[in-house]
Amino acid sequence: MTKNRTRAKRKNGEPPPAVAKQGWRFHHLGIPYRRPRPGERHIPHLKIFVSGFETSPFGVEWIRFETRCPLPALIRKVPHLAFVVDDLKKALQGKRVVVPPNSPSDGLRVAMIVHDGAPVELMEFTKAPSRRRPKRKL
Repeated sequence: MTKNRTRAKRKNGEPPPAVAKQGWRFHHLGIPYRRPRPGERHIPHLKIFVSGFETSPFGVEWIRFETRCPLPALIRKVPHLAFVVDDLKKALQGKRVVVPPNSPSDGLRVAMIVHDGAPVELMEFTKAPSRRRPKRKL
């Protein structure tokens, strides 16, 4: 016999539990597209082109995929939400991972999960070593 899990219903005006209870922070909305856009940047090792994030006041990022991009079709076809998490390993516990943790750029680790058929990107920014120089004594 399978137990039915009842989810608490969120009320209007309440943030989603990922934000309210887990402390995840919205980063961007990734939208797949097919035609080149002005200012897009190529990320060769991922076989994608991205644009818009740096200039969007709302965190919209456009993503164009090369034909041979190895990412799952779901990621290439369905928009995704991205959240910053403090501990990627912990955030992935109990989730359906479709893209395992990887590092698309220095100081960043990401993974993709699926929830209710929707892709969600989890991002962990690693702290760069301090580049401050010691104060000189006069």
